[in-house]
Amino acid sequence: MKQSILFDLDDTLIYCNKYFNLVLDQFADLMTEWFAPLAATRESIIDKHTEIDIAGVKIFGFQFDHFPRSFVDTYRYFGDLLGRPGSKDEEKRLWELGMSVYDHEVEPYPFMEETLETLTLQGHRLHLYTGGDPAIQRRKIERMNLERFFQDRIYVRVHKNTDALKEILREGRFDADRTWMIGNSLRTDVLPAVECGIHAIHMKREQEWTYNLLTIETPPRGALLTLTALSEVPPAIDDYLGIAKEPGV
Repeated sequence: MKQSILFDLDDTLIYCNKYFNLVLDQFADLMTEWFAPLAATRESIIDKHTEIDIAGVKIFGFQFDHFPRSFVDTYRYFGDLLGRPGSKDEEKRLWELGMSVYDHEVEPYPFMEETLETLTLQGHRLHLYTGGDPAIQRRKIERMNLERFFQDRIYVRVHKNTDALKEILREGRFDADRTWMIGNSLRTDVLPAVECGIHAIHMKREQEWTYNLLTIETPPRGALLTLTALSEVPPAIDDYLGIAKEPGV
């Protein structure tokens, strides 16, 4: 039973959140230096940034300039709140800091190559479905030479949600009973997969963005698995298909 398997990219196949967290720590350091004398705490700065960041994603999706914009918006919020005059130089510094997250090297998760090779050799058809700016995501894909596994079956969306996944499944004429979505985000990977009636594997990560966390209440039509390592994916799919082929299942 050959399957169609859609993989997320960031924090599923390659590291992402840890680099955003590093830059966010630098942002919090700067903001604390500037606003702590006016009674702003590091915790309040991070909390407000999280609020602004998530609100922006809901409007703009994963546009490349959303992250640096969230830094500037947070800076302006505290400036207005505490009466501190704004500075174009400081805003420029924050913008450049936010953009620097895209300069980090692309680092694969352990067993990325082996997992994709195993699934390919088993005859499964692999697809890559990622959210973000097309140019930035394509650059990551090229650096990891991922086209050798996914060829032209690569989909990049600024807004990654149930509607986007439905469109991909419809245009590609996927068989829902033989299609899987694998990703770290409960919000943009797992929930859309469940709502589209396909199988889903949640790659649980130690460091997870608040935006990605939610409770899935929709009953799954197919498999809904939680794994922690890519090497677990091929045997998990094999095990599920073995169970699904048993009489009465």
